[in-house]
Amino acid sequence: MQRLAMDLRMLSRELFLYLEHQVRVGFLGSGMGLSLILGFSVAYACYYLSSIAKKPQLVTGGESFSRFLQNHCPVVTETYYPTVWCWESRGQTLLRPFITAKPSVQYRNELIKTADGGQISLDWFDNYNSKCYMDATTRPTVLLLPGLTGTSKESYILHMIHLSEELGYRCVVFNNRGVAGENLLTPRTYCCANTEDLETVIHHVHSLYPSAPFLAAGVSMGGMLLLNYLGKIGPKTPLKAAATFSVGWNTFACSESLEKPLNWLLFNYYLTTCLQSSVNKHRHMFVKQIDMDHVMKAKSIREFDKRFTSVMFGYQTIDDYYTDASPNRRLKSVGIPVLCLNSVDDVFSPSHAIPIETAKQNPNVALVLTSYGGHIGFLEGIWPRQSTYMDRVFKQFVQAMVEHGHELSSM
Repeated sequence: MQRLAMDLRMLSRELFLYLEHQVRVGFLGSGMGLSLILGFSVAYACYYLSSIAKKPQLVTGGESFSRFLQNHCPVVTETYYPTVWCWESRGQTLLRPFITAKPSVQYRNELIKTADGGQISLDWFDNYNSKCYMDATTRPTVLLLPGLTGTSKESYILHMIHLSEELGYRCVVFNNRGVAGENLLTPRTYCCANTEDLETVIHHVHSLYPSAPFLAAGVSMGGMLLLNYLGKIGPKTPLKAAATFSVGWNTFACSESLEKPLNWLLFNYYLTTCLQSSVNKHRHMFVKQIDMDHVMKAKSIREFDKRFTSVMFGYQTIDDYYTDASPNRRLKSVGIPVLCLNSVDDVFSPSHAIPIETAKQNPNVALVLTSYGGHIGFLEGIWPRQSTYMDRVFKQFVQAMVEHGHELSSM
């Protein structure tokens, strides 16, 4: 209660100071106007602190992983304070790309060949100025996987690289085929069920730095791909640990949620046009196997996947593809420590589809579930420009695994 009172006073003071600068001086000059604003501020602060600001739910399959996170990644047990004027799911989701800063990052691009004759674009941040890990051969490496149509330019990727730079780590961003400006050499793109390209990238990066601690972090579809890979390969991976953010656990549930009228209007249709744009750039590569005119008429992600993705990767039906793409089916087989951050109000990943019971059966898995945060939102503070709750989880977890990961094997 003492902490609650302290938070209440602090939030009331911040609200008052904000209003003092925004509302007309004439209105504030009257005693009644000031009383009304202060009364509203206190009432809103009480509601916010009692109903919005909450500690996340931590679900683990083993007591040792839970203790490890509490000791070395305390952010997962601390109260998450969503931005006081924007805590609703859709607001958080829509606002994040526009309000958060984009740190400047200089990449080194590398194109690697695939077994089918294609190529994958990797963007490296080598961190040559690392003071903590001056030896490049042992400098920790973090592989980053962006979302559905994302690239190394996404703000959440840039933030992860900036935080990794502070820790002295090296980063490499895996851009899915055909989305980062490179030529498509074969009639094949990507999907979150097929892990062949990710396996190629992981093998390549590990072969370059076999002595360096190797971790991975995937966001949205990138996290789905990462979990599907880990579920398929089990413990036989060079990765030391992994983290995922705003993963869609059940593709059927995700699609159903995004097809609700408001969600379709705000998110689904826009993402569908992004997918269409990304494949239309390489239209000449697909015309022999796919009806591209039909693809370009799709009005939802499900329609796009039915007409393009499922055909591209040889699935008989869209249901077959969506079943294979859902990472909840493979979570029980994950063989390395994985932290998964989701918000239960995420319209991209409905809370009822989060595999809580499955996670409880795997000692390598930890789910961190916040009450608010939206999809890749997790904004916090009055003006969330520089950092988000998701950023803090990422930084603390990768640092914990690099510096203290050995403790898990001895627990």
